[in-house]
Amino acid sequence: MVVRTFTAPSPYLNSALAGGKAMDHRRQPNGVSDQGRSLEGASHTAMSQPADARDPLAHHHQETKPGITFAAQDQLPKLPIPDLDATCKRYLEALEPLQSYREHQDTERAVREFQKHEGSELQQKLHEYSAGRSSYIEQFWYDSYLNFDNPVVLNLNPFFLLEDDPTPARNNQVTRAASLVISALCFVRAVRKEELPPDMVRKQPLCMYQYSRMFGTARIPTENGCQIAQDSFAKHIVVLVRGQFYWFDTLDDNNDLIMTEHDVAKNLEAIVHDAQKTPIQEAAKGAIGVLSTENRKVWSGLRDVISREEGSNNAECLNIVDSSLFIVCLDHMEPADSSQLSMNMLCGTSEVDRGVQVGTCTNRWYDKMQIIVCKNGSAGINFEHTGVDGHTVLRFASDVYTDTILRFAKSINGQAPSLWATTSPDPAKRDPDSFGNVSLTPHKLEWDMIPELMTALRFAETRLADLIQQNEFRTLEFGTYGKNFITSMGFSPDAFVQMAFQAAYYGLYGRMECVYEPAMTKIFYHGRTEAIRAVTKESSEFVRTFWAENPAHRKIEALRRAAQKHVDITKQCSQAQGQDRHLYALYCVWQRSLASPDADVRSLSNSSIDGETPSITSEQSRERDHSAPPPPPMPTIFADAGYDKLNNTVLSTSNCGNPSLRHFGFGPTSGDGFGIGYIVKDSGIFICASSKHRQTKRFVEAIEAYFLEIRKLLKTSQRRGTSADKQASRAREAEEKNEKNRAKSRGKAVQVGGVKPGEPKEESMSDGEDDGLGGYGFFDAGMLAKTLEDRESRGLGGSESSRNVHVGRKVRLLDA
Repeated sequence: MVVRTFTAPSPYLNSALAGGKAMDHRRQPNGVSDQGRSLEGASHTAMSQPADARDPLAHHHQETKPGITFAAQDQLPKLPIPDLDATCKRYLEALEPLQSYREHQDTERAVREFQKHEGSELQQKLHEYSAGRSSYIEQFWYDSYLNFDNPVVLNLNPFFLLEDDPTPARNNQVTRAASLVISALCFVRAVRKEELPPDMVRKQPLCMYQYSRMFGTARIPTENGCQIAQDSFAKHIVVLVRGQFYWFDTLDDNNDLIMTEHDVAKNLEAIVHDAQKTPIQEAAKGAIGVLSTENRKVWSGLRDVISREEGSNNAECLNIVDSSLFIVCLDHMEPADSSQLSMNMLCGTSEVDRGVQVGTCTNRWYDKMQIIVCKNGSAGINFEHTGVDGHTVLRFASDVYTDTILRFAKSINGQAPSLWATTSPDPAKRDPDSFGNVSLTPHKLEWDMIPELMTALRFAETRLADLIQQNEFRTLEFGTYGKNFITSMGFSPDAFVQMAFQAAYYGLYGRMECVYEPAMTKIFYHGRTEAIRAVTKESSEFVRTFWAENPAHRKIEALRRAAQKHVDITKQCSQAQGQDRHLYALYCVWQRSLASPDADVRSLSNSSIDGETPSITSEQSRERDHSAPPPPPMPTIFADAGYDKLNNTVLSTSNCGNPSLRHFGFGPTSGDGFGIGYIVKDSGIFICASSKHRQTKRFVEAIEAYFLEIRKLLKTSQRRGTSADKQASRAREAEEKNEKNRAKSRGKAVQVGGVKPGEPKEESMSDGEDDGLGGYGFFDAGMLAKTLEDRESRGLGGSESSRNVHVGRKVRLLDA
């Protein structure tokens, strides 16, 4: 069979990872332009560089090439290390609403001891470690992902569900996939040519480093954690259909597109036709992509089996997958609703036919970014999260979606604008010799399925099916109002929705739990995220006020205080002034003190993901060689139960989206928690919630009921004449002002938007009206709050002495 191996990447993007000067061998007088189309050449992707180059984060500011994408990198400020006392203060504030009085006293003592003893020393060591590095937290946080040993599916990889293509003709699988591939390749070209405009926030450029990590990148498992390998000059894509692998080239050596959309569609059509020749039950037995869902150490051992013979067919097939720009997954199913679509984009579907897995879960490769297209044209993105955050992939998804629209517009009007500064020469008009050594014809990778791999594949599939069955997904597409209404009421949309999560959860369970939301810190060099701890004293007060018998204005006042506090915390975290990342870095520095003095500072943890810094126990710190001297005691702040409580995230939330997305989501970060991805659009709120079967549907319904109830409260307290529609013409306000000065009415006024001109816009709340709170309505919210207060004041169940044994009617026993 024909296989393809790739030119060793020397250069730019790898040097961007390594931190040295960005040099392209193709531009060096004495450089080697092609190290041979061999496995040995391709293996240089990760291992031909010196050790410090293989550590992708231990570097200084890179020297950028001319261009706009990375032009501002050297001017970005370095991520600051927060003041220790300020971090401790914020830490206590974050824990106070989550702890009892006694628990909080214990945590305050632990923090005081930490500040008095180890804190200052660890802070100094952190400053010393940070000197000469791009970021004080980056390597630690990066290691926390790479040392994660559980399957990445449902645990690390998030998904985006794109809106349907606005041109109906493109909403079939092959046409939609071809359109997305062409737009994605245009984005790759813009990044590589440094023509992609940098992200901006209020005219301030953001760090663009993550864009250099998006393409040609793979997560490679090893016995000692994972590594990130990258082929910076990758020019092919891999297509998966029914678990079968195909590939073809898409770019030339100058990063110009070598195929038209029509060419890509023809290739995809041929691939689908070829894949259908193999019965799906038979194809499933060789769907080797399911191995990427295994435990990372197991997957590492299986990769060794696949590539144990250098230059073998399996080794070269694996290399082609690893070094591809991205994966395109063409699914043979069309999920019926948004919940099933979201599940399909996150983990695939599980469907067993005659004992064989024929769901889409085997049509994936989770170690790379994947563009997934269903049979009906519904499309999404599943991405490996180690090197890129949601904001970065959102830019990619948005530009890809926008480009598909603009290209369609250009087919109608040749003067329509383009998203890109320059475009590739028309492949249909180029000289054939200008393409170089490329292969446009799709080739199928035919793995040698030795017994060891077949056995491993079967067990990997059954474990994956178990994992999928252990999780459930529900979506909410709330169309009653969105950002326009929320902002017209004077609220931050994100803060408004965050309060909804807390209120709905409290209404179901009667308690406050730890909530996590990431804040972007890309205004700093190599910035990623900081943790917003959304539960505050103000939000706790609002939730209890909302569920008690209080007038509408009091509930809204409490909501405003809670929302403003959330906005303030978000601003602090965006300025890297949170507590989570700082404390985690201090813990990693402490771990270093337990190793040899010459050891690099590294995170020894293996279970950290966004939303949940690894919890630490005293037993964990003692798991060391018994012959060695006893380690110093764990710093009190980390040994205290409060640290575990703050990092046991029950509501892991993230706001990431725009009109190009229909949904965004991820799996729950704890066994008793929810994973909540949400998008606040102008006229709607879109939520995807996941959990390990913890009444997810009921929780989503409670959120919807809250949205309806709080809207009634807001309209009750709204000033008369204030428009909640920011897109409406203000001429209506002028009309109402001038109405009384008119000599005659000029006919009967027609009702617009449910309100006649001049009538009050307040919404009445009659007792008979459905309050929308699904069983815990406005009428009995006070009773619920009173019950909860009584239970808290006396403890669950009360004391034995307070029980009345005579309460209730005695039941007569039957005669024996």
